[in-house]
Amino acid sequence: MKDHYGVAIVGGGQAGLSMSYCLKEKGIDHIIFEKASIGYEWRERRWDSFCLVTPNWQCQLPGFPYAGADPEGFMAKDEIVQYLEAYAALIKPPIYTGVTVLRVRPRPGEGGFAIATTLGDFTADQVVIAVGGYHIPRLPRMAERLPSTILQIHSSQYKNPHSLPAGEVLVVGTGQSGCQIAEDLHREGRQVHLCVGGAPRSPRRYRGKDVVDWLDQMGYYDLSIQDHPQKEKARTNTNHYLTGRDGGREINLRQFALEGMKLYGKLEDIQAPLLRFQPNLRVNLDRADEVAENIKKTIDTFIANQGIAAPLEDPYQPVWEPEVEPLSLDYGQANIRTVIWSIGYQSDFSWVEVPVFDGKGHPGHDRGVTAVAGLYFLGLPWLHTWGSGRFSGIARDANYLADYITARKKVVPTNDWSVVNEFLLGS
Repeated sequence: MKDHYGVAIVGGGQAGLSMSYCLKEKGIDHIIFEKASIGYEWRERRWDSFCLVTPNWQCQLPGFPYAGADPEGFMAKDEIVQYLEAYAALIKPPIYTGVTVLRVRPRPGEGGFAIATTLGDFTADQVVIAVGGYHIPRLPRMAERLPSTILQIHSSQYKNPHSLPAGEVLVVGTGQSGCQIAEDLHREGRQVHLCVGGAPRSPRRYRGKDVVDWLDQMGYYDLSIQDHPQKEKARTNTNHYLTGRDGGREINLRQFALEGMKLYGKLEDIQAPLLRFQPNLRVNLDRADEVAENIKKTIDTFIANQGIAAPLEDPYQPVWEPEVEPLSLDYGQANIRTVIWSIGYQSDFSWVEVPVFDGKGHPGHDRGVTAVAGLYFLGLPWLHTWGSGRFSGIARDANYLADYITARKKVVPTNDWSVVNEFLLGS
């Protein structure tokens, strides 16, 4: 094992493996440091019934597109892990697992970067940070006010309904994880209390196709962050909730309410023994429906403009409306024994000691290229397109950075200007 590499990749998930594939294609010397194991995030931080919400055909790792028998289906957790393990077996990346990177910093006067790890110290000419953006499970300080008799877990720790204590369950947050976990519990007959936030929902199928198929045909997945109507704000948007279970379908919180799930507005405070909610349940449900209907209208316009023959669908009608919005709940009387916090993550790049971050700790970059020469990010949400943090768009981003890394490797400080001239002339 050497102590210096042309490129060091931090993170051995789909982003890091994709970067390795693209660098190998170009003959670039590199190493990957992975703090856990290949597929760890999918294996250990997802619940048992987890599956993708995007169709399998969108799994397009570079050099390894989905080749299974169900391209329109949705890979379950174990299949996702197997997909990544099979990719690693194919490309044979130079990866060291169980190695935590403790610090990355520039080498003043020498160029490149110094990398401190639990395996030892290394240097590299260029570094790719490929650890995604979801690092620390977010838990609110108000959680401290609940008694120790109530089990509190983050959504990343949830496994299945049977792993929780007997009693009723409060799920806080209605992004993809919160809604899917609430459904998982609901289907097993557990009484669920769900705090509904402002997350949007999406239709699953519309006018004869999965909505993902329509959006792909419309070019949405090629839309760059620069061309997105919301620009940088899109990077922090909450994902639309829907599911790939049972072949893929919508998640309808109103239907759950008809079936006995208890819905509330956003959790505002805890004043023992009361949970207090904001009076915005109706507003949040209506806004989620509005987003779903706007997606349908956009598809309608595309179908009309392209002259596509597609079946019509009846207008959407809400199946349930809250008659009175409950503003408080006694968690003791309700026999709530578990709280699942599904309110996301915060990023932690404190170990990257390079001045490329904004006031919120987010890296500044253009398609993953930072202002500090030789430092890159890969796998972040909307790094370049919607698919940047997913299996669908990582190949495009990894190839782009590989080209950039290769170009920078060729243009090195030198007194022999013929080398630079040869590169500029394309020889």
